[in-house]
Amino acid sequence: MEKRKQIYEGKAKKVYETDDPDLFIQEFKDDATAFDAKKRGTIQQKGVVNNKISNILFNMLESKGIKTHFVKQLDERNMLIKKVEIVPLEVTIRNIVAGGMAKLLALEEGITLGEPVFEYHYKKDSLHDPLINDYHARALKLANQEELEFIEKTSFIINDLLKSFFDKKGLILVDFKLEFGRYKGKILLADEISPDTCRLWDKETRKKLDKDRFRRDLGGIEDAYQEVLRRVTG
Repeated sequence: MEKRKQIYEGKAKKVYETDDPDLFIQEFKDDATAFDAKKRGTIQQKGVVNNKISNILFNMLESKGIKTHFVKQLDERNMLIKKVEIVPLEVTIRNIVAGGMAKLLALEEGITLGEPVFEYHYKKDSLHDPLINDYHARALKLANQEELEFIEKTSFIINDLLKSFFDKKGLILVDFKLEFGRYKGKILLADEISPDTCRLWDKETRKKLDKDRFRRDLGGIEDAYQEVLRRVTG
């Protein structure tokens, strides 16, 4: 399968057409951004690491009955995916207070929540991906009620599966972002699952092993990503 025309370039990935109209190639970049791309940098080998981790996690989720856009890993940086129309909603599931929730509600980071918190964010960089609810999503025709119900139910199932998977690897799944897409009338999990999109802490020390090391200038970012890969593959 060969790359044809590039049809999209985002902060972390490029997407290319292939000779099959139903399939795209998703290429993972080493570029890193934070705070609506106000902070930019490069994390060496990030694309390679995120591609490998996403490959493993998509395969795991597929084996548990979660339908995704993932087809197969092509090489170190490239993944073959189904051609989905991305739903312009980012889903965030929060298990522990951190990041945006800590800031929004003036809460101390690290508080374990009594139950997972589900959030929708309108996927629009110019508006800084604002927090919205399902009423906004329906009114703006971002998704219909059936799709929203499916996305919410599936997101909680994914949370349970990922929490269990990471726990066995000595990692705490603090929170994570998901994106979904439409494919032949069905909603599929899309995008990626990696230290770019998940907050992951070491279970014993609570050391941050994700993109917060880049966001907060904590150093050791490449080592953190490699450590997550080592655990996920181990």
